[in-house]
Amino acid sequence: MAQLTCRKLSRLLRLSVNKSTVFGIEETIKVAPACCVQFIRCQWSADPKALQERQRQHMAKGLPKQRAITGVKQVIVVASGKGGVGKSTTAVNLALGLLANDLSKSVGLLDADIHGPSIPKLMNLKGNPDLSDNNLMIPLTNYGIPCMSMGFLVDDVAPIVWRGLMVMSAIERLLRHVDWGSLDYLVVDMPPGTGDVQLSITQNIPVAGAVIVSTPQDIALLDARRGAEMFKKVNVPVLGLVQNMSVFQCPNCNHQTHIFGSDGARQLANTMGIKFLGDVPLHMDIREMSDRGGGLQEGGINRGPETPRGQRVMAQTGSQYAV
Repeated sequence: MAQLTCRKLSRLLRLSVNKSTVFGIEETIKVAPACCVQFIRCQWSADPKALQERQRQHMAKGLPKQRAITGVKQVIVVASGKGGVGKSTTAVNLALGLLANDLSKSVGLLDADIHGPSIPKLMNLKGNPDLSDNNLMIPLTNYGIPCMSMGFLVDDVAPIVWRGLMVMSAIERLLRHVDWGSLDYLVVDMPPGTGDVQLSITQNIPVAGAVIVSTPQDIALLDARRGAEMFKKVNVPVLGLVQNMSVFQCPNCNHQTHIFGSDGARQLANTMGIKFLGDVPLHMDIREMSDRGGGLQEGGINRGPETPRGQRVMAQTGSQYAV
């Protein structure tokens, strides 16, 4: 019975030699001993562009459909590939700069760094959010900016030791269960890296653009480039690159020292073809105001000449981040 089956199979294959299939494939087939079939040539006549489009559609089937956050017009994410480069400070100052640049606009701030929330400290906010009639969390507000963070839901010193599923659930609640009211801009302080949180946010909500923060140091620039490339892969526009801690100026002799290198982020922006948004120096005033929880606002973002170094940079370039 097995031999009969093999003979039938061989005959069928011989009849199909040099005949095109319904898929447009031309095949040359050689029947080997013991009815082993060897395909000598298989030439696809499909259009490469059509093939790429089918692959793109196939990949998109497993992705969630994006839904805008209720009441939010545009979302701007502030990200970095590496921690410790001043990303959260930049996000706070960006939100304050956008508000100061146009007081008619409403700006919110979302802390998406579940394991290391910094927004409560930087915005000088404490307490638990109240619930609305619709059972949505009401953001805490300071300096005219409503804020939401995991830091409002846990103790200040309590470690958040969660696995991925719990982190994703927390991100979903921060995105969908907050009553933002009506916002022109929502600035999202992303966690460092290019992992689950970044993908979840960019795939679930429409993001208008991403701001990448890095120091001029080579080791930080490597991860900053990875972050920028990730946003390109998920079709999020990269608005530009901010070079933080660009230079230190001695308060006694005014000598400038490039502690972390010089113009590394500017060169990376030119290499990648993205916009260089500006420098923020390493300055004691910025550090002191961040620790006090005031950011640019407490330092006098609208007070003119006495504004400390680095604050005016963010205030003047706030419009560059707007999309």
